Formats: sequence, C-alpha cells, structure tokens
Amino acid sequence: MPVRSSRSLDEWLRFQETLHPRSIALGLERVRAVAARLGLPHRGPHTLTIAGTNGKGSSATLAAGIYRAAGYRVGLYTSPHVLRYPERIQIDGRTADDAALCAAFEAIDAARGDVPLTYFEFGTLAALWLFRAARVEVQVLEVGLGGRLDAVNLVDADVALLTNVGLDHRDWLGDSREQIGAEKAGIFRAGRPAVLVERAPPASVLDAARDVGAPLLRLGGEFDYAVLPDGGWSWRCGSETWTRLPRPALAGAVQYQNAAGVLAALQAGLQRRPLRRDDCERGLALLRLRGRCESYRGVLLDVAHNAEAAQVLADFLRRETAAPRALVLGMLADKPVGEVGRLLAGAADHLYAVGLDGPRGLSAAALQARLREAGVDSQTCDNIGDALRRARRAVGDAGSVVATGSFLTVAAAINELDASRP
Repeated sequence: MPVRSSRSLDEWLRFQETLHPRSIALGLERVRAVAARLGLPHRGPHTLTIAGTNGKGSSATLAAGIYRAAGYRVGLYTSPHVLRYPERIQIDGRTADDAALCAAFEAIDAARGDVPLTYFEFGTLAALWLFRAARVEVQVLEVGLGGRLDAVNLVDADVALLTNVGLDHRDWLGDSREQIGAEKAGIFRAGRPAVLVERAPPASVLDAARDVGAPLLRLGGEFDYAVLPDGGWSWRCGSETWTRLPRPALAGAVQYQNAAGVLAALQAGLQRRPLRRDDCERGLALLRLRGRCESYRGVLLDVAHNAEAAQVLADFLRRETAAPRALVLGMLADKPVGEVGRLLAGAADHLYAVGLDGPRGLSAAALQARLREAGVDSQTCDNIGDALRRARRAVGDAGSVVATGSFLTVAAAINELDASRP
C-alpha cells in the first residue's frame, strides 16, 4: 500500500526546518539510524558520489544524462534547488512530483521516532527511498556539504568523484585546503575508484585515498583532455583515447574539465555499468543545468557564490560576452563577499547590489558596505526588478546583463523575468 501524506509539500518543508535546532548539523549517526529503520541499504544500485567545491551539479547532471542515454534507469540527487524543491530529485530525467515526495517524507517521519533529522537529511533519505521504489539501476548523488559527515555519505559509493577543493564553508570544514580536502575525501571507499578532477589536489586528498585503499584516477595522470581550436576536444583514460568529441552543451571552458572527470568516473564503473562512446556524446549534447551560464530572456544567469566560481564566471564574461557588462549581485552573509566582488568587478562595467531575504541573506546596503570594504564600487537597488531594469539601461541593446551570486539571486531573477514577460 502506498504511504499517504497528511501534509502538503510546503507544510512538510516547513516542518522539517523546525526539527533540528541547527540548519546544518554534520554527522551520520542520525541519518544512518533512520536509514536502517527504513531498510535502506548502505550499498544500493551502482552509485556515483560526487563531492567538490564547484562543478558538482554539472558533473552529476552530465553523468546521469549519459547513463540515461545508455538506457539505464537513473536516479539523480542534487542540491540546492533553484526554483522548487522537487528539482533536487530526478528519476529518468523527471523531477519527483509533490505527492511522491510527501509520501517519502511521511514514511521517513514514521520511521525516525524521536531522531531530530535536519532538512538536508530528510531530503537525502527521501531521494534514496524514491530511488529504491523506482528500482533505479544507477544513482548519482551530489554531496551537499563536505563529504565525510554529509548525509549522502551513508551510501558506499562504487565510484567517487572529487571535482576540486576550494576555500568554502570554512565554518564547518576547516580553514585550509588541506583540512577541507580531507573532509571531502571522506567519500572514498576501499577498493573503489576515486577520480580527482584537479591537477594539484591537496596532499590530504592523496593521503586519504592511500589510507583507505581507493585506487586513484588523476587529471593529468591516469586521464587527461585537450580542447581543440574549433571547440571539439579529445580525452584519454588509461589505454582508451577518444578524439573529436563534441563540446559540452553547457557553456564555459571549465565544462571540458568537468566532462573529462565524468568520463573517467564512468570508465571506472564500466564493469558494472557498460557504456559506449555514442552514449557519452549524446549526454554531452543534451547537458543543461538551470542557473549555470544560462542565457534566459536576455540575461545571463550564473551561480557564482564563492571565489572559484566567481573566477570562472569572470573569465567567461571576458571571453564570451559583449561589453559593456552590468552585474546584478546578491549574496549570503557567510560567503566570501569581498573576494567574489573583486573578481566579478574586474569583468564588469556596472555592479548593482540587491538584498536577499532569510537569516543568511545580506541586505542591499550590507552587501554594498562589504563590497566597499573590498574596494569594489556598487549601486544599491530596491529589488531584483529594479536592478535588472537599471542594468539594462546601463548597457543598452549591445551590452550584457548578468544575474549572479547566490542561488536565491538567480531564482529571483528567473521569477522577475517570467513575471515581466510581455
């Protein structure tokens, strides 16, 4: 009998926010206990787990797309969402519907007893519950925060992929790349491949792989890639070499690197889930991800909420967009606002600061003050609509308008662009 829910999706999400005194509480004890009560195994279908500071979402989406092109039934779990919560959980390319999510939440709530799960732990268990119900053959899981103590890590990955290690979430993961790398490498498992998509990873990542006994595939070592002048590219992994691959459909030079890592991870899992080159090419051609270098109604949308992502966006703007450029920026208080602002301001002619709601959001005035401390000039705007209108006026028909910073900024821009459409 299917589980019936007593709450709407919005009611469930509000309820989940009240259960634990902290919105982020790392640790596997709670989620493991409830997973056991739900009968969720620590080894499910073939599992690719992806951690890293940037590139997790596009890598996970590409991997899932390639597996789908090969005919496998695929579950994809990512976070955060841009517009609606169900975006986080996809089965065969379709987002979970509200009723299915509510049924999963009902089952989890019944099993948890007095265990105070966090919002993210509820979502992770719901994804695994729905994937089991759908009998997926592959599940691609994006780590939410760190790796070692993230709820996703309750599942033993068959292949682990680490995109990169940057200085983000320092309050929870540590103050150095070495500390943060050790946390992210916690997804590695003995005897199961670990793919490193960074040419110079922290020593702590290499040490973790050695200590646990995870065979390594390293960018620049066991696999590599090269971009051709026409935008095509070549890739090699061990004795396998592919030439004249199509460019990833998602814009940005970094997507070649992300794709190279994904292909290496899929190559590492070939014994359990065989693939062909044309499956990979179809996945590359169909790659789409909301809010990542996305051109939407005349505005470029890109989540760039840390220094590494801001550098990638700044490079893309200089290479691929027309000047003059106007940036609409909204950020959360716990992000490196000054560093992001300096990087983006170097590729922009105008910068408009907008406020974000919520306990972590910066008001427009607070954002402007922190940017000023970093030597970055900006103008404050009353709201996202005001900012987009002023940005358009500033650059005219020939220039470029960009909405960036937090996921919340991108979501607000999408909603405004939809609402103001003629």
